[in-house]
Amino acid sequence: MNLRFIFNPRAGRGPGGPRLLDRIHAFITEHHLAAAVVPTERPRHATELARRAVDDGCGLVVAVGGDGLINEVAQALVGTDTVLGLIPCGSGNGLSRHLGLARPDDRAFRTLLAGRRRTIDTGTANGIPFFNVMGAGFDAEISRQFNRITSRGVAAYFRIGVSAWHRFHPETFVIRDGQNTVTIRATLVAVGNSDQYGGAAFVATGAQVDDGRLDLIAVPASSFLQAVPLLARLFLNSFDRGPGVVHLRGGRFTIQRTAPGCIHTDGEVHETGPDIEVIIRPRSLHVMVPA
Repeated sequence: MNLRFIFNPRAGRGPGGPRLLDRIHAFITEHHLAAAVVPTERPRHATELARRAVDDGCGLVVAVGGDGLINEVAQALVGTDTVLGLIPCGSGNGLSRHLGLARPDDRAFRTLLAGRRRTIDTGTANGIPFFNVMGAGFDAEISRQFNRITSRGVAAYFRIGVSAWHRFHPETFVIRDGQNTVTIRATLVAVGNSDQYGGAAFVATGAQVDDGRLDLIAVPASSFLQAVPLLARLFLNSFDRGPGVVHLRGGRFTIQRTAPGCIHTDGEVHETGPDIEVIIRPRSLHVMVPA
């Protein structure tokens, strides 16, 4: 089987540098693999490289980076027989963590050859693909600011969050899932394919990537003192049980707000209109996961 490693030289953690690149080449040599390693050079370049890998007949395309790179690579693999492999070295690694791969360690490399293929759901928000979590409101604003800095990690994320909180204004959202209509003045509305943002912060308790459903979490507007215990719930896997939090499950959501704004898809930020249509694509992507 032909392999293609797509490598982000700017991945959020230290291992996304020369030593990890050397390790990949050593892995290829040790197992006598028909494989190539190609670096990304610009935003969305990984999607082009992954499409080329599919056209070249590669059976496994490995994303070496964080959720952003995984998103770009996976876009080209949706609906194909090509399998996505994961060597996670980003700052959050949300999807990888959900699938049992938190770090670019021996387990991640072993999984490429000795794991099992799992077929998962994916989603779109106004046609923009996401594979882990999309969101509107505060988490989209955090993603916007996070993408502007060079330092990464949970500590940087918290610093940005505290600073942005005092300038952020909640919005009124009308959310429909075909059966329910919810109107809420919310800090954020997130839709998860997996259960976590990354860094062991769980946003959608119980979400599974292959259950044919997406999980929507809407967090009501609150004061800073009210937000602190809610923040703690992120790391206790009980975020959806916070006071006033709305948790819906379904295959399609319409999210309406009063004005255009930004959303994020797996941490990448996009400007959209006031209406956001979120749709699941059931069992549309093959991923190699631990056996």
